[in-house]
Amino acid sequence: MESSSGYQNLTETVDRKISNTFTAKRQAQDFEMSNVTVVPDETYTVAQAVDAFGFGKFQVKLSLFTGLCWMADSMETTILSILSPTLHYEWQITLFQEALVTTIVFLGMMLSLPFWGSFSDKFGRKPALTLCSVLLFYFGILSSMSPNYTWLLILRGLVGFAIGCSPQSVTLYAEFLPCKQRAKCVVLLDCFWALGACFEVLLALIVMPTLGWKWLLVLSTAPLLGFACVCPWLPESARYLVASGQTDKAIDTLKKVAHDNGKPMLLGRLVVDDIVLEEKNGRFTDLLLPQLRVTSILLWFIWLVCAFCYYGIVLMSTGLFESGNNNRICSANLDGDIFKTVQTCTAESHYLTTHDYIDLLWTTLAEFPGIFATIYVIDRFGRKITLVFQFTMFAINLIFLFQFAKNRVLLTITLFFARGIIAGVFQAVYVYTPEIYPTPLRTIGVGTCSAMARLGAMVTPYIAQVLLKSSFTTSIIIYITAALLAAIASSLLPINNERNVKEYTEKD
Repeated sequence: MESSSGYQNLTETVDRKISNTFTAKRQAQDFEMSNVTVVPDETYTVAQAVDAFGFGKFQVKLSLFTGLCWMADSMETTILSILSPTLHYEWQITLFQEALVTTIVFLGMMLSLPFWGSFSDKFGRKPALTLCSVLLFYFGILSSMSPNYTWLLILRGLVGFAIGCSPQSVTLYAEFLPCKQRAKCVVLLDCFWALGACFEVLLALIVMPTLGWKWLLVLSTAPLLGFACVCPWLPESARYLVASGQTDKAIDTLKKVAHDNGKPMLLGRLVVDDIVLEEKNGRFTDLLLPQLRVTSILLWFIWLVCAFCYYGIVLMSTGLFESGNNNRICSANLDGDIFKTVQTCTAESHYLTTHDYIDLLWTTLAEFPGIFATIYVIDRFGRKITLVFQFTMFAINLIFLFQFAKNRVLLTITLFFARGIIAGVFQAVYVYTPEIYPTPLRTIGVGTCSAMARLGAMVTPYIAQVLLKSSFTTSIIIYITAALLAAIASSLLPINNERNVKEYTEKD
């Protein structure tokens, strides 16, 4: 019995030691595994990694880098509304030549889209943005040295060509955003656009009265120089790296994201996301398939009108404020003589005054409430309803210009609301368009819409800068009509709320 009891005690002791050893090993493994995240199938994609790491320090830094590029883009665009009337006075160019200075920039942007898309696909987002910033800075400086109108057109066209790469910064930014925060962060990124526009007007207020437009062109490149300096620290797209077979570099980039955000790195093997592979299959003709044809045509028109109205109100604001000083717009036209063109109305031009710049700054500040209001409204009432409402309100707002154009305070208030509303429309279409297209067609769908926006921006100077000087009523009616037609087109779009997107795209 004692022997049996001793054997039993020995067995229990051994079992206990084995159990303790196993428990210690398991605790050690648990401690070790707490520093990593395990993906059940032992593989993970870039999108899964980014979602696991969440929004943190890495995304905050990338927001500032990307915002600097977006800010520079905005400044180079905003300067057009200030540069054109000044050149009209100094170089005695015609109104059509004045409008062409704006048109040539957007033409360069539109022509450059295929080039920058192919370049970034072949060499990566980071090299494309680096080259873009250097070219934009270089041609921006050269523009200030233009000896005549022809050289200015050539150099500003090259500036537009370089600006065409700036949307790649948003693409890079979005690829490092967790899915839940992506839409709001991309929209909030446009605050940098509004900030750039405001900064450009402030810079013009300080520089133009003393140093002139050439120094304004030079100093406006400052954000570009800043962005070029931070480009070495800009991360390459992990999705691009893994899709191009550079898996080790992609893992290093993801480790950097995890480290900055204080999150554990994923265990397993990094694989190419199916979405990345599918995105290469999109073709332009697919946008005109029966189930997508109407949607594509509606979106092309909406984007065209959106850019037409947005840049129209920007250019129109300068013309209307300037007219208060030198009567460049005839009172007969303000009173409703639609088709009568009076040549003496454009006989003289003058510089914008300090008062003009301050009022222009007020209208530019409208973009901030416009962006935040759109974020609030779009989540509660849906994409389609937001677009219909904003286009309609924009048209109604322009009607008040017929009564308020001669009153400086009321004119400024009217233009403030108009600019805020149309800036919000831009945010709404940016949110809606990527959602409506199936994944394989998302890139080509957004790209074609962006091209239509450039076309609208190319046309609008001839209304806001040329026709406005001869027939105020006709030009305003054109913008009102375009906005109302865009509201009708928005009401015909197939989905309204985000929850309808998955059902619609799966059906297609």
